[in-house]
Amino acid sequence: MSKHYTVDQIVRLGPVIPVLKFDSVEEGIAVSRALYEGGVKVLEITLRTKVGIDVIREASQIADDIAVGVGTLTRPEECELAARAGATFGVSPGFSTALDQAAKAAGLPLLPGVMTPSDILAAVAAGYEIVKFFPAEQAGGTTMLGAFHGPFPSLRFCPTGGITPASAPSFLSLPNVVCVGGSWLTPRAAVAAKDWAEITRLAREASGLARAHGVS
Repeated sequence: MSKHYTVDQIVRLGPVIPVLKFDSVEEGIAVSRALYEGGVKVLEITLRTKVGIDVIREASQIADDIAVGVGTLTRPEECELAARAGATFGVSPGFSTALDQAAKAAGLPLLPGVMTPSDILAAVAAGYEIVKFFPAEQAGGTTMLGAFHGPFPSLRFCPTGGITPASAPSFLSLPNVVCVGGSWLTPRAAVAAKDWAEITRLAREASGLARAHGVS
């Protein structure tokens, strides 16, 4: 069973949080193991397919130090469901008071999504110090995050959406970015071919990316 983490601890476990979507439980377990073997200890398993909760339940048993999160939280009732399945944290594409309250009631640390200053103000008012910037590239990328640093100097971000191995270092070099989310660690071709060694290689490569200000 995975241990309990705060969001602050989770974002320090590695520079890249893979955003995962699976078509079967077997696929989910194999990919999760391959990522873990490559040094990735944080997984965001989304609820974009019907097997998401079942994969979370199985993946959370892989190791004691793995942090398996639930992604694409959009409904309050999903928080309790994911927590019961063993999710260590939750990630949402946006912020709402209902999701915030449901996550706290379920004991599920939440990384809420923001895109605008108004989103940020709502999240900060609810007590959040770390948020997800989504969709990162489409919403202005590193330029927008740089602009946010002025009015929100203490807020930390996990940008997700459209980030690639080539652009990840630029995001990670920003003083207000603690990690990035990405789907490039699990290319469709490698998953379809069951090339778990390739996924482990990509995970090892991602785990070696440097972050700003000595975050470790």
